[in-house]
Amino acid sequence: MFIDTNYILRFLLKDINNQHLTAKNLFLSASEGKSVLITSTIVFFEIYWVLSSYYERNKTEVANVLEKVLSLNFIKLEERELLFKSLSLFKKINLDLEDCYNICYAKSKGIRSFKTFDKKLDTAFGKN
Repeated sequence: MFIDTNYILRFLLKDINNQHLTAKNLFLSASEGKSVLITSTIVFFEIYWVLSSYYERNKTEVANVLEKVLSLNFIKLEERELLFKSLSLFKKINLDLEDCYNICYAKSKGIRSFKTFDKKLDTAFGKN
């Protein structure tokens, strides 16, 4: 079963009680091995965007929630390790998460040259 952004947000934010309980019950079932859940890297980035933009959470708050998302091991997520690395870099440097992801993705592919007109991104790629 595919889990969309809003299910994860309702579970973590507990801001709409009936939806939180529905998501919680599904996640509990999956954590007990009774169902299989999967989500995507796009959903992970949508969570980042919603928390940053709509909810106006600061970087530390966003990073904490995203760590919780990645710790939900009963939800299959193909790029979990890459996203953990990206999130770790995001917490250390002053770049957006998508830039941190691109740095980590390129490094994971053995790329040594990163072409960008963004000087902060170029500098970060060389240092990380």
